[in-house]
Parts: sequence; structure tokens; C-alpha cells
Amino acid sequence: MAWAGSTRRQRLPRDWPAIVRRIKRRDGYRCTTVFETAGRCTQRGTDVDHIIPGDDHSDDNLRLLCRWCHAKKSAREGGQAAALKRVSERRPTTTHPALED
Repeated sequence: MAWAGSTRRQRLPRDWPAIVRRIKRRDGYRCTTVFETAGRCTQRGTDVDHIIPGDDHSDDNLRLLCRWCHAKKSAREGGQAAALKRVSERRPTTTHPALED
């Protein structure tokens, strides 16, 4: 499960259900994703997403996404976070000792 091992649920404000209802109403119960070539997503919005990851639960940092768009965004953010933690296995570039000045 996505919440397993996460402290995210405990960090949500007590009035999170009310915030979710407000954001759904504000965004017209539709996904707010705008694709580069195909316009706006036409799916029903189901997930309230933090535009900038973290604990800023202000309305300006929240938007409604469909499950597919939210999963895609979360996967991208997870991949970026994992890439920052990865240790580079590339050897440092060196020149041949005979070519050094």
C-alpha cells in the first residue's frame, strides 16, 4: 500500500476532509492537468495533490487530479527523489600519466 511506512497521513491537518471538499468544489470535480498537446484532462478529479511537495496545505498549493495523472506525477517525483539519493558509479576521468604536463 502507498501509505505503508509513511508519516504523510499523520502530517495532514485535522480539517483535511473539509479541505478536500473545498478543493473539489473549487476545481469543478474535474482533473486540472493540462497536457502540452491535448489540452485539459477530461477525467473526474479524485485526488487532491500538493503542487509543491511538502506540508503546505494552503489552497494555492492544492489542486484536483484524476488517479492516473496523480499516479504519474507521484511516480515522477519519486524517481527524481531516488535519483538524488543514488551514488554515482562513474569513475572519475583521468588522463594517461604520459600525457600529463
